[in-house]
Amino acid sequence: MTGPSQPTNQGPSYLSPRDPASYRAGFACVVGRPNAGKSTLVNALVGTKVAITSDRPQTTRHTVRGIVHREDAQLVLVDTPGLHRPRTLLGNRLNDLVMGTLAEVDVVGFCLPSDQKIGPGDEFIARTLAEIRTPVVALATKAHLVDSKRLVEHLIGIEQLGDFADIVPVSSLEDYQVDVVSDVLCSHLPVSPPLYPEGELTDEPDRVMVAELVREAALEGVRDELPHSLAVVVEEMNERPDRTPEQGPLLDVHVTVFVERQSQKAIVIGAKGARLRDVGSRSREGIEALLGTRVFLDLHVKVAKDWQRDPKQLQRLGF
Repeated sequence: MTGPSQPTNQGPSYLSPRDPASYRAGFACVVGRPNAGKSTLVNALVGTKVAITSDRPQTTRHTVRGIVHREDAQLVLVDTPGLHRPRTLLGNRLNDLVMGTLAEVDVVGFCLPSDQKIGPGDEFIARTLAEIRTPVVALATKAHLVDSKRLVEHLIGIEQLGDFADIVPVSSLEDYQVDVVSDVLCSHLPVSPPLYPEGELTDEPDRVMVAELVREAALEGVRDELPHSLAVVVEEMNERPDRTPEQGPLLDVHVTVFVERQSQKAIVIGAKGARLRDVGSRSREGIEALLGTRVFLDLHVKVAKDWQRDPKQLQRLGF
């Protein structure tokens, strides 16, 4: 099992396992219907933000890898868009992205939120997972939102849903059994030397991470339909020349936020540009933490009419 885009294990920056004969390394795919707690779990396992989170469905648009470094294992987490019944070309492509990932990983974590009843969406995903040979670990996410009686009922429902390798209740926000999830997923990985250098937390390019941080900020406090219509492209990232040592480095980041209609553009910008300024302020803070340098963020909003249904525009926006 090579996993997606497996790097060559060379160089002194790779961890030397104490016991190479038992050290495990490999890829785990996190799946579930939209808003099942996938990205929050990935961030909790890695210990830092590598995937954006939101209370809106279809928040994740790209696979985002988080790398968990342990003394006995290296777990590469692949966060995916939520599997759903697609209504647009974008929806079809997001589902294809998930299915392609399932075929390349060593273990699958199937998130089923404890505060919601198991429904047709979960049953659809369970049937899909039953067709693959990859071991599937069922994860009862958001366990802190229910009492013990409801959690037991949920776990029984999960057991009846399919033949899972393991079933683990977890709460990412309360740090409840996150370490157990890590142990269980790692137990299904093959014996292997480390795949990524020690200390590396994600292999996503900086441009992708910057775009995701801007989109996360733009998703906050908007109408339900807007997240599906919002895409972010980083046009340029350049270090500003002629800065003195006293001034320190400054990175110019030019970003375009695309929406599908003029009315949506007005929502993102807000009254007299107030909302867009707030998006810029909040996302710039995350970008500076990510890149470790001061950032001048230049944000623009443009209309790309019906881009979710247009193959050419989807390609231009990176889908």
